[in-house]
Amino acid sequence: MADLMSIISANYVAVGQQTIKPGKYVNVDPELYQGTWRGKYADGSRFAIQVSQVDGFRAKVKYESGAVTKYQDVLIKDNSFRVADSKFTLQANGRAQVKTILTNANTGKSTMETATASR
Repeated sequence: MADLMSIISANYVAVGQQTIKPGKYVNVDPELYQGTWRGKYADGSRFAIQVSQVDGFRAKVKYESGAVTKYQDVLIKDNSFRVADSKFTLQANGRAQVKTILTNANTGKSTMETATASR
């Protein structure tokens, strides 16, 4: 029993000494993100991402594509955020790249689509 307690104690000390470096979020310029971003995937389907209430590195986002509408609070880090099955990356003022996982309803096969969005 004493051996078991010494093992647990040693592990407790070792784990306690590990440091986890959290990602650093920094405030962004709301003017770069706020507004409605529109684009079209390669299959011709259109999407819209509405970004509002940007405060610091937080924002409210509405994603629409076809019959799908998602509302989400997001955290902006490294000029990007995730909403629904998409990743939005700001590339320049008024231009962004959107990568989305689209699933074919007939086959169930998922593909990664990359599109450009503009505001």
